[in-house]
Amino acid sequence: MAMASPPQSAISTTATTTTAAVTTANLRVSFLRPQFCHPRRDFCPAGLLISSDRIWSSCGDANSQRRLLLLPPSRNVRSAAFAGGVSGPLLQDAGATVLVVAGAYALVAGFDNLTKRQVIEQNLSRKLVHILSGLLYMGCWPIFSTSTEARYFAAVVPILNFTRLLVHGLSLVTNEDLIKSVTREGKAEELLRGPLYYVLVLILSSLVFWRESPVGVVALSMMCGGDGIADIMGRRFGFHKIPYNKHKSWAGSISMFVVGFLISIGMLYYFSIFGYFELDWVWTVERVAMVAMVATLVESLPTNGGLDDNISVPLVSMLTAYLSFGI
Repeated sequence: MAMASPPQSAISTTATTTTAAVTTANLRVSFLRPQFCHPRRDFCPAGLLISSDRIWSSCGDANSQRRLLLLPPSRNVRSAAFAGGVSGPLLQDAGATVLVVAGAYALVAGFDNLTKRQVIEQNLSRKLVHILSGLLYMGCWPIFSTSTEARYFAAVVPILNFTRLLVHGLSLVTNEDLIKSVTREGKAEELLRGPLYYVLVLILSSLVFWRESPVGVVALSMMCGGDGIADIMGRRFGFHKIPYNKHKSWAGSISMFVVGFLISIGMLYYFSIFGYFELDWVWTVERVAMVAMVATLVESLPTNGGLDDNISVPLVSMLTAYLSFGI
């Protein structure tokens, strides 16, 4: 026996009731969603690469991202990207500092070893450390980041050396190898003069001039390269003395001018490769020659032990370079 179908009016009434219930539920969900769910914020750090096609090379609207990617990045991915952008320069500068500190100690230890094995003389070893330590330190500046804090990380290296010299110079700690490697007469109090002035100039150049100005580069080149080679050449070939200073020779002064000038030009060119300087080289050569001449003249003057070359040479080089370059 056939079953009777429900009246059409009953079906319509049921459908209407169901639709109203669904609509009411949706309204309640829509009302409650802002109370419990965080609003969506589209976040895309500039330069972040998600795929090899650089889908997210720049921030786009949310609709474009959804078309390109099935799902937006999770909150953890976005937080990691932000943290990476902030900590990248910090990690780079910290790593560069550790590397340069290790290199500085390795350089001194290497020459100490050569001296103990009598491969080179003590005075020659001391002057080679004088020349190389400052130039290599300055040559490492490009490995630091472009952040404004990079110069402070770089300055940590000479600050550590300053502390070391101060502690040993005051005889709070004794290290005969250190004393022999950087002093003329092997006395601890000598550490508080020339070697201490040397690292102070490194700190000053790092914090004040950094790699943004030719002034610091030229001053360090003259102090490290020029003054360092003057002593080596003067001891070996200084037979003809300068008339106004019998402790200085023509060989030493000429060597200081030539080598200091060449190292200054070489370091300026080195930094210009990295884009730190844009120089007119004819004009620059003339200015550097003037700085080298003035620094050489000051180094040759008799001081009777009153003013150390590690103070007079870099300071007069800074002043002359500042006036010459006008920066």
